[in-house]
Amino acid sequence: MDMKAVALHRYGGPDQLEYTDLPVPRVGPDSVLVRVKAAGVNPVDWKVAGGHLDAILDAHFPLVPGWDVAGVVERTGADAGEFSPGDEVIGYVRRDEAQHGTYAELVSAPVRTLARKPTALTWQQAAGLPLAGLTAHQCLKRLGLGEIARGKTVLVHAAAGGVGSMAVQLAAALGARVIGTAGESNHAYLRELGAEPVTYGDGLPGRVRALAPDGVDAALDFVGGEAVEVSQKVLKDPGRVVSVVDTGVVEKGGAYLFVRPDREDLAALADRAEEGLLTVHVNRTLPLRDAAGAWRLSMSGKVRGKVVLEL
Repeated sequence: MDMKAVALHRYGGPDQLEYTDLPVPRVGPDSVLVRVKAAGVNPVDWKVAGGHLDAILDAHFPLVPGWDVAGVVERTGADAGEFSPGDEVIGYVRRDEAQHGTYAELVSAPVRTLARKPTALTWQQAAGLPLAGLTAHQCLKRLGLGEIARGKTVLVHAAAGGVGSMAVQLAAALGARVIGTAGESNHAYLRELGAEPVTYGDGLPGRVRALAPDGVDAALDFVGGEAVEVSQKVLKDPGRVVSVVDTGVVEKGGAYLFVRPDREDLAALADRAEEGLLTVHVNRTLPLRDAAGAWRLSMSGKVRGKVVLEL
């Protein structure tokens, strides 16, 4: 039995993506088969496909990219009683190797990677939630959720992006004051999310200090470059910075995070969405067969919110 999918037969970029027929993946004992409604697009998708994570992640071809999914359970494994056929789910379906991704009609997903889809979100919004939402949530957990509370100030770099926009909402929901860096065209958007915007670039520490003369309590780096160094110039405690880009942050006293699949964390995000405290801004929705176009949008680095593939 075959399905439609987008795949690469060797490392490459958008031009190497093929809309093709592939066998339906096997379903393990602790997995379920999900019929995909939408798949979120993340920069890591094209980084994996380009071989940029080859040192830490084995890739097998043909390789179907994608780790984010929203869909309906079609079949369950022998020991996957957490879900039943017909259940609507979301997932961050990352394994320790790359091959069977979510850019497909069907995906086999371990139950540890899934949670129930929040009814408050559309299929497209739900597909954009898992990786970005988990990254933001786990960064805040790394800093200590109890420490990100009313009276605290959090600096979020690249606050208008997919991950940054989630972090802004989650920190604001905890009661924190949020300062977010972004280009001026995204300042109104950040205010809607609950952040006080500042323009990135030269002079950023001074602009942050103008808003928070006593310094900030925590910083989240979702962009890399000089973000960690800038953060440490305005932090009350230079060690209170987490980066998902700069592995050198550890040597500077901060923490590095590579997002992990986590059912409980994903369910917590779904709860925040149901409570109206978290939403997903979908910048663009494209059909699965135009995954190459979605990648080019993502690679432009100018996307506000999420790009999503629709089936």
